[in-house]
Amino acid sequence: MDTSSIPWLLELVRVGYLAVPLLVTHTFGLDRMQHAYDVFAHGTTTGALKVVLHRD
Repeated sequence: MDTSSIPWLLELVRVGYLAVPLLVTHTFGLDRMQHAYDVFAHGTTTGALKVVLHRD
């Protein structure tokens, strides 16, 4: 993905062709940012596809 594909991807989400929640495999609070990075960095062993950070 690059910046030129973002508008196209957002349109796919808007019209319902791309179900974003199905892509998110892990969620972490901001206090676990380093762990989230490690999980994403080792996606082949952790199964991480998309990692979401959120405020508690």
